[in-house]
Amino acid sequence: MKIYRALTIAGSDSGGGAGIQADLKTFTTLGVYGMSVITSVTAQNTMGVFGIYDIPIEGVEKQLNAVLSDIGTDAIKIGMLSSKGIVQVVGKILNTYRNIPIVLDPVMVAKGGSPLLSDDAKEEIKHVLFPLATVITPNIPEAEVLTGMKINSIEEMKLAAEQLLSYGPQAVIVKGGHLENEAVDLFYDGKNFSLLDGKRIATKNTHGTGCTFSSAIAAELAKGRELYTAIQIAKEFIQAAIEEADQLAIGSGHGPTNHFAYMKRKGLELWN
Repeated sequence: MKIYRALTIAGSDSGGGAGIQADLKTFTTLGVYGMSVITSVTAQNTMGVFGIYDIPIEGVEKQLNAVLSDIGTDAIKIGMLSSKGIVQVVGKILNTYRNIPIVLDPVMVAKGGSPLLSDDAKEEIKHVLFPLATVITPNIPEAEVLTGMKINSIEEMKLAAEQLLSYGPQAVIVKGGHLENEAVDLFYDGKNFSLLDGKRIATKNTHGTGCTFSSAIAAELAKGRELYTAIQIAKEFIQAAIEEADQLAIGSGHGPTNHFAYMKRKGLELWN
């Protein structure tokens, strides 16, 4: 039996809805063996983030070397890298593994508004990690920070995507969930723009959507899917997770998406 492997490099979410925990749930649900390099430990729940504790840079480096030197991986998802030093060490190591697909989700702010990325790390991510990425997946607020643009329309999303691509990734997805009317994501690979439509769901339970979407792309890339096919499957996965998020009803604030919904729709029950 072929074992597909995916590695997530991200922060830990004690509430289980985002970060490392969301990534590993997504990998497992999509049939991929998941591994993790924890960059920060956060104290958070559905109400907010109450503490961020970075892992020492040496600890991040040793985790990453330990996994890659022994188990290896077929794809990598990068999420929360809270400091410049962590960005630099991750970039240094991954620069020696240029044949592995990398999905970079430039996580900057938690759902409740807490900052998750230092100012000096933002520029470092653009210069160090963007050139290594197969695809980057910013939402509109993140794309605005990275480009210095205001984005209020699909045309402005296209302009932002062009600018983001100039920083070195092979492709860009600007997620459009923050648009006022449409819930449409924009994909750009330097040649063509493609729109990925999604149904807007009225729910407060959207914690971890970006982490889940990007890790679903990584899981499908680990299986050898072409990038655009992987993105389409990931879009279906996260759409199901949001549509059935209210069934979990966990916590009193911004609850998590439902990582089990996709499996349920495929006829594979995880819980009775």
